Amino acid sequence: MTCSIASVLVVFILLSSIPIQTQASKPHVINFRSPNLYPEGLTYDPSAQHFIVGATRHRTIYSVSDAGVTDLLISDPTLPENVTFLGLAVDTVNNRLLAAVQAVEPLPDFSALAAYDLRTRRRLFLTPLPSADGDASRQIANDVAVDFKGNAYVTNSAANFIWKVNSDGEASVLSKSPLFSAHPVDPDWPFSFCGLNGIAYVSKGYVLVVQSNTGKLFKVDAEDGTAREVLLPEDLPLADGIAVRRDGTVVVVSMNKMWFLKSQDSWGEGVVYDKTELEVERFPTSVAVAAEDRVYVIYGHVLEGMAGNSEREMFSIAEVRSEKESKEEGVWIFVLVGLGLAYFMFWRFQMRHLVGNLNKKTN
Repeated sequence: MTCSIASVLVVFILLSSIPIQTQASKPHVINFRSPNLYPEGLTYDPSAQHFIVGATRHRTIYSVSDAGVTDLLISDPTLPENVTFLGLAVDTVNNRLLAAVQAVEPLPDFSALAAYDLRTRRRLFLTPLPSADGDASRQIANDVAVDFKGNAYVTNSAANFIWKVNSDGEASVLSKSPLFSAHPVDPDWPFSFCGLNGIAYVSKGYVLVVQSNTGKLFKVDAEDGTAREVLLPEDLPLADGIAVRRDGTVVVVSMNKMWFLKSQDSWGEGVVYDKTELEVERFPTSVAVAAEDRVYVIYGHVLEGMAGNSEREMFSIAEVRSEKESKEEGVWIFVLVGLGLAYFMFWRFQMRHLVGNLNKKTN
């Protein structure tokens, strides 16, 4: 009887805690102050439990806490003046921060990958990223992902290929697949110059990369660079950042929308599970997965910063949820409550039956 009572108590404790965890009043929004920052890149450091953002023109990188407290994480005055930190990735195995460094026109061409020790905050290497096949045109090092061996994967948005930089800082071209140039691009389309953009590493040995000016998603082998287009029911126009949750869901952000994607065959094909509208005027660019698989975007007002505006002080990191997933969680709550009540009623019936038998024996 004691075990039965304990079981019922456990069931009701669990049921009472579920609404608190899954039905939070509003998505988490972090407003933080950093004058003239205009951050484009966003990543999350699970060890330090804070976000990391990079400056558009100041050669600085900051950490941002859940409460919006900022701290200067990296200051690198040896970089060329006015370069921009674009993609950021935390190498959790080696406790490093990887940052794509890019000079935006009309500055002299400069594309590199920088690695910083997150403990000492010192730079470990700065690797210039080479052109492919002697191409003399301007390169754009945009986003970066990292695998569990410390290899980094960097997208070139101008020339449509992917660099690979090993843990020692040695760079090579991983993939220049013809697929990356197979789809026509409307020159009048916004950001038509921006090809391969957001990139994310998947533990099965490949990267997923989105292409802004076509809305395509590609799966690229991390060893030999073999690429294939992921079959989706729709394109992802102006796709920018990409991240992968622990449950395998892929999230892609554009300047006006976030897509939630799922696949049953390791990204031979996928489905658009849900879409969430974003605030266009605040110009979201990057997406990161934080604790408990919660998804966040950075509202960095980058276009405003690129236009030369230097008056803004406040920026935001905002949680974005899938409405469909939230509804499904609500359904499961009712199912669990129903099961708990059924269990309680069965226990109550059993106890009445037991008490009745005891009374008969006593009499």
